Amino acid sequence: MTRKKTMHPGAWRPVLLAVLAPALSSTALAAERTDWFHQAGWGVMTHYLGAPPSSAGGVELTAEMWNRQVDAFDAAALAEQVASTGAGYLLFTLGQNSGHYCAPNAAYDRIVGISPSKCSRRDLVVDLAKELKARNIRLMVYLPSGAPAADVEARKKLGWRWSSPGGWQLPGEPVGGRLAEFQRHWEAIIREWSLRWGKDVSGWWIDGCYFADEMYRWADEPNFASFAAALRAGNPESIVAFNPGVRVPVVAHTQHEDYAAGEVNLDKLPDAVAACPGRWLEYGGAKVQFHILSYLGTSWCRGERPQWPDDKLIDLTRRAVEKGGVVTYDVPIQISGRVPDPFVAQLRAIGQTVKRNSFRSP
Repeated sequence: MTRKKTMHPGAWRPVLLAVLAPALSSTALAAERTDWFHQAGWGVMTHYLGAPPSSAGGVELTAEMWNRQVDAFDAAALAEQVASTGAGYLLFTLGQNSGHYCAPNAAYDRIVGISPSKCSRRDLVVDLAKELKARNIRLMVYLPSGAPAADVEARKKLGWRWSSPGGWQLPGEPVGGRLAEFQRHWEAIIREWSLRWGKDVSGWWIDGCYFADEMYRWADEPNFASFAAALRAGNPESIVAFNPGVRVPVVAHTQHEDYAAGEVNLDKLPDAVAACPGRWLEYGGAKVQFHILSYLGTSWCRGERPQWPDDKLIDLTRRAVEKGGVVTYDVPIQISGRVPDPFVAQLRAIGQTVKRNSFRSP
């Protein structure tokens, strides 16, 4: 009698996954990636920036000045402050308009050719991630979608042009276009950072994706898909948001993002919370985690103390989180790396209430 061959139960797993893989939609992937974000409920953002060049009305910041500033940044102190609030994550700025970034990047230096480099010699992201991880807090990073606006040389080398009149462009500077060359440069720069940091970075918030139809909504690369792939190169589980600008109600911008950017001015925060439809927004058949980003000071990273009383912010946070949303609050940060005490106090008030009360619906 010939014995019938049987397959060990565990051996069916690869076969089952192979059969089901085509059916795994971006919705399922988004649900997996954003689960921790959803459970965190709320977090903290800071804009740690260099001063703009003198041509933009500020004091010009040299590479050496920037390096001294970043070298002196107290990552442990900031991580301890965030931990004391009960926040689940910190959204930290890599750089913005000045052209100075708080981590080295060989691809950026090679493409831009500015010497000495405006990228710091210290990798502040690595050091922050280490301090935050020790306190069970996730790190996310902020980066604009375009070249540093106030750095004319970098803009030229990167192939950046403004996609509509207005803004930072110089007289006679060309405007508009898909900017495919720029996007390939920017993706290469981002990919290097992402590969270096790996799972130390859990998410990205990409600013300034205002001209999506011109730049990203294409079937062929570069497009939203290739942009997201570069961001996730070092960590496939990184959550990604592309900011379309201030929108109330909050909207999803593409099926290639995991959560909504949700930029909202403080005066419109109650309206944005009231309009929250639940955990998910939809775009192109994909589900995107609902998220609001606003500030506690007078504007983004400005102010000596919070504008609104604790109980008002606690109530708004409770209502958003209760519906399944996530809220991030931007606060000022000092050159030393510390958040001013009045803002820490308000964040602690929010965190204590969120911890004491279970806002999540079953």
